[in-house]
Amino acid sequence: MSARDNILNRIRAAQGRAGAPLPQERAAVADYINAHPQGPRPKSDWEPVARFRDRALSLGSTLAEVTSPAGVPQAVATYLASNSLPLAAVCWPGFRTLDWRGAGLAVEARAAREPDLVGITGCYCAIAETGTLVLLSSPDTPPGASLLPETHIAIVNSNRILRGMEDAWELLRAQRSISLPRAVSFISGPSRTADIEQTVTLGAHGPYRVHIILLGAGGGESGRGAVT
Repeated sequence: MSARDNILNRIRAAQGRAGAPLPQERAAVADYINAHPQGPRPKSDWEPVARFRDRALSLGSTLAEVTSPAGVPQAVATYLASNSLPLAAVCWPGFRTLDWRGAGLAVEARAAREPDLVGITGCYCAIAETGTLVLLSSPDTPPGASLLPETHIAIVNSNRILRGMEDAWELLRAQRSISLPRAVSFISGPSRTADIEQTVTLGAHGPYRVHIILLGAGGGESGRGAVT
């Protein structure tokens, strides 16, 4: 029995319940979640992809666009070279077949380690309202690649850009084939804090840089905040 099971069993015991949850208990919870209405939301009459671009750039992320997965390696190489960053990285297993070597990059599909300076990930979806990336943890989507390296490069499919956070949770609940992950990460630009003397410091709890490669939304560099 795992530590998680121990904790949940203790909670059930405190509620006067014994054993594993019954099917009717799970059904009642699912019915409640499905019937629970969303709360009031601000007006969102903007186009999601354009809104995501603007909000992501305003948060200090940089952004490039490609029309197909085949263009991702060159977009990564251009960004790294333009910023004098190492041409080596770790990536999620799902990206191992991209032609990284053809773009002059040394990319390994493995978990991130302390010496790794660049991590390449995808994302489950993105939130247009806030310019936020949503990542789910799993063996195929290890969170370390987005947290440990100084530079995080995220590949975002334009058709997975949702209007708000409520839509992201609704999508996750609707995909019954995906069990809830151990962690859901919401990434809104580079890591920053102003805890010490109200001075903003980048990279305190994660990457100094977040670069987004927007897939299938046109092509070329974005107009504002693009890498030069």
